[in-house]
Amino acid sequence: MAAATFLRRLRALTAELAVTSFSDEQAAECLAVADELRACFLPRPTSATPAVSQPAEEQAADLLQLLPPELLAAIMSLLDMGSLARLAATCPSLWRDAPALPTPRAIGPVEAELRQRAGARGLVVSASLPEGAISWVPYLLACYLRDALRRQAPLAVGSMSTECRFSTFVDREDRLLTCGRGMGRELLLGHAVELVAGSHNFCEISSPTLVLSMQGTRIVSVATGCCHCLALSTVGEVYSWGCNSYGELGYLDQDMADTPSRIESLSHIEHIAAGHDYVSAAIDETGNLYTWGRAFTNGGLDNGLGYEVDPQADCQPIPRRVDALLQHRVVSVALGEGFTLVATDGGAVLSFGHGAHGALGHGSSESEVLPRRIEALAQTGRRFVAVAAGYGHGLALTEEGELYGWGKWQHAEDPLHQRVPERFAELVGKQVKLMYAVDSSSCVVTENGELFSWSLNFDSTNHLGHGMDTFHCRPKRVEGLSRVQVAVAAMGCDHTLVADEDGVVWGFGHSGALGLDATRPRAVIVGHPVPIPALRVRVRRSPPPVVPFSVSLWGCWC
Repeated sequence: MAAATFLRRLRALTAELAVTSFSDEQAAECLAVADELRACFLPRPTSATPAVSQPAEEQAADLLQLLPPELLAAIMSLLDMGSLARLAATCPSLWRDAPALPTPRAIGPVEAELRQRAGARGLVVSASLPEGAISWVPYLLACYLRDALRRQAPLAVGSMSTECRFSTFVDREDRLLTCGRGMGRELLLGHAVELVAGSHNFCEISSPTLVLSMQGTRIVSVATGCCHCLALSTVGEVYSWGCNSYGELGYLDQDMADTPSRIESLSHIEHIAAGHDYVSAAIDETGNLYTWGRAFTNGGLDNGLGYEVDPQADCQPIPRRVDALLQHRVVSVALGEGFTLVATDGGAVLSFGHGAHGALGHGSSESEVLPRRIEALAQTGRRFVAVAAGYGHGLALTEEGELYGWGKWQHAEDPLHQRVPERFAELVGKQVKLMYAVDSSSCVVTENGELFSWSLNFDSTNHLGHGMDTFHCRPKRVEGLSRVQVAVAAMGCDHTLVADEDGVVWGFGHSGALGLDATRPRAVIVGHPVPIPALRVRVRRSPPPVVPFSVSLWGCWC
């Protein structure tokens, strides 16, 4: 059925291209080939003649290769990744590696398209096939999916005060939902204040609720700071709402927005970040970094925005490109307390902003106006693919899944903190795929679906998932999720959310924003993970290190 659906799409694309790019004779020939391909996979009548000896997928591959190369390449470029993966699985001869000798290895149309997309996304592809990979096309598909996994964020949590906690979700239909509680207009849930139940001084939404103003807008990622939120649409548009004290919403005309509004100056965005220090950031499809929000004025230097700001200004309200990074393609950004971390497509990690606690990773507490490479990470010889940042600590992840940390990050007994990056000894042997940091806490998700969490704050530990008032300053697995295959997480100062590979959401910490049933007392603290009823978010499944090429593996990609 999936093959037949794909081939109907293929015929439609062929018809569109044939009409606009070929003569009538060529168009008729292309449409005839597409019809034959479609017939290979459509259900046959029960009275049909005996099946041909050649398998249908082999017939399809032979017929596809009859198309003009230009048409075939154009069709490949128009397919989404799910369709491209299904095409490769259905027609192996289009992607299987040709012998390297006696001539250079021929590259099939699927591999050629995947390599072009990897280059456009800034992914670095090794010159030789890595050990354990079965072939180039499955390997390239896995690289692309892992990069998408690092960028996805169907969950985000925030807290402005002890009375204001909130959560945001992206469900399986790409809709924006929120829940939480707060005082007056501090609810920060994207709903018009007059539509939220509660008194003038107190408002609450007890379960995940659709944001009505965003109906019809498909969302792919969400991000939250302490008092503002961002949402990224599937077409690369950014929406913001909440407080706008320092221009963190990306526009000038109001102090607060109850409902999401589009940031008009941003387009073609692939990744968003919202800091807990009134700063926001976005990465566009070409790897440019944009920052906006609060401008620290300690000498007008260490603002965490990546460029100099007028000393008389207290904010940068309109997104501005970080021109100091134009020679790099940024693939990951993290906003800490007055400082910023970025990872580039070349595997480098750079930092800038306030250097307290050694948060910049340069071995001192000095601040930096412009991005500066963290040399200690460069000296490891590893390529870094993602970063995370908290109050005074940073994390960096290698493409092999190794985790490094620095600043006020792990060693609570060390008053000087770790000013130079160091690898996490507790996670050696664990392949980390995702990481999160907020305030003095951190958590990671491994390739095996395990969740580890830790904190340096003795007074705030219930969001770690280890039980009531249980403190761990080093990574410890959340045992309450030992039977759950964790796919993604979102960590806040007071509560944490995780989603498994089926999209089921689990939460722990302060119950006011977990989206549990309304009968629970608001002041209850949930020490261990509990499932949130009637909610499924969109997640992508992580491919295993050695990819068994099958359609089912990639079916969730669409």
